[in-house]
Amino acid sequence: MIIRRTGARIAPALPTVPFDSTYGYRLDDLLNTCGPPDTEPPDLDLFWAGIRAETLAVDPRPEIGRWEPVGPDGHSMAPIRVSGLDQVRLAGWLVRSPGSLRRALVIGHGYGGRAEPQLRLPEGCLSIQLSARGLIGSEHPGIGDSSQTHVLSGIGSVRSYSHTGSTADQWTATTVLADLAGDVPIGYEGGSFGGGIGVLAAAYEDRFDAIAVEVPSFGNHRLRLTLPGTGSGEQVRLYAADHPEVIEVLRYVDAATAATRVRVPVLCIAALADPAVPPPGQFAVANSFAGATWLHVLPAGHAEWDGEPRAQADSDRRISEFWADPSAAVRSRSD
Repeated sequence: MIIRRTGARIAPALPTVPFDSTYGYRLDDLLNTCGPPDTEPPDLDLFWAGIRAETLAVDPRPEIGRWEPVGPDGHSMAPIRVSGLDQVRLAGWLVRSPGSLRRALVIGHGYGGRAEPQLRLPEGCLSIQLSARGLIGSEHPGIGDSSQTHVLSGIGSVRSYSHTGSTADQWTATTVLADLAGDVPIGYEGGSFGGGIGVLAAAYEDRFDAIAVEVPSFGNHRLRLTLPGTGSGEQVRLYAADHPEVIEVLRYVDAATAATRVRVPVLCIAALADPAVPPPGQFAVANSFAGATWLHVLPAGHAEWDGEPRAQADSDRRISEFWADPSAAVRSRSD
């Protein structure tokens, strides 16, 4: 339910991309024709309820290292390791920004993994930033350690699929953060891979008061399988050409379908051009949220173009505005 829209209206030229990364879609097309697939599994909610119950039954056994100052603005961080679904051990950081504690954030990451913590936080925020299972810091046998291999790991069944486990890991992160942060609001923030996984997690996570996702992946897999690109989705598209039955797995991990279950305030940042995460998939997510949604439109994602630093700074400003008061930010008029 988009009630506020800001940002770009026309995609820029992307001189480093050798194909049309708008895929022929203009803004009006993206807003009016993109949505969730009509092939939702009848047992979707039952499946995810089972995964959530399994996840919450695992003792995360957090191991927190020494807190140290980080960055120029008074932040501090500590390394952390926790146990997630199937006892996969996950690593990352706790990061705290200056000020009295008033907000907690679970922060996801893109498919490049996370080599260092994100320091862009609201004032008075405690965040947990875990690396997804299999990726840098959270390596695990049988799960690929790059986007090209991770995206296909366990794809033979929805229970074994890496994206199912990565979604569950956000619930583990939330459990640990809730224990540490006490009675403050908990939100989710993530981009690309972390955007899509975050939407999947938020669909069944009642501890989030709001979410902010940027260029979210995994929206409308049926459509995505028709769109070549440079991102992890291309590996799935090529795999599906020889294994068409994989759509039965992908139906359960579709971020656009999951968005129909997300009723808290949302800031969704989606791009008009993107060679790695096709915009029709991003807007399929953005158009499907059940709650009040602020859509901020980026000119392009996953690419360099003239004006990119300015556009990214504007997006960062919108994220900061959102976390200052998610409900008020969503209610604000479009500009």
